[in-house]
Amino acid sequence: TRVLAFHKPAGVLSSTVSQHRTGTVFEVLLRQLPPELAGYTWHAVGRLDVDSTGLLLFTNDDKLVAHATSPDTQLPKRYVATVFSTADDERVEPLRKGMVLDDGPARPATVRVRDEKTVEVTLTEGRHHQVKRMLGVVGLPVRALHREAVGGIELDIPEGTFRLLTDDEVREGLRYTGRTESPE
Repeated sequence: TRVLAFHKPAGVLSSTVSQHRTGTVFEVLLRQLPPELAGYTWHAVGRLDVDSTGLLLFTNDDKLVAHATSPDTQLPKRYVATVFSTADDERVEPLRKGMVLDDGPARPATVRVRDEKTVEVTLTEGRHHQVKRMLGVVGLPVRALHREAVGGIELDIPEGTFRLLTDDEVREGLRYTGRTESPE
């Protein structure tokens, strides 16, 4: 199992197919891989919107994709949202309690107001536009969204670059052993 951490820039699609004449994360990532990594078939672990930035993981292991993206795993994903309105603890409280979105209930999030325009949101599920939708419900439309961490893996590389995770980071940071858990 190989896992890459990639710092996704804005304006790049988390897709394998280029749309709207915009590049994809695969185009940006694959052209910089050294020969020893270029031979693998890489899969994105989740997605980020075209205008969102931050940590995006890639792996050659389909089981890791399923593990890291399953709501059952409850792997935390930490985002920082820059908002248009003024954020305060009272305003974000509904996110901490859990809320109902148009596609069903959202789990309670860990939320920290960094300043009046910056909100940190940590989710244990990852639905389509979830952070943007949750903040929108409480009147905090998102101007910019950045993912800082997935599990114990923190974004620590410059925008547009990647690094290979260590086996320890995969095992401890992503809580992934490579074994399939047998249902009990």
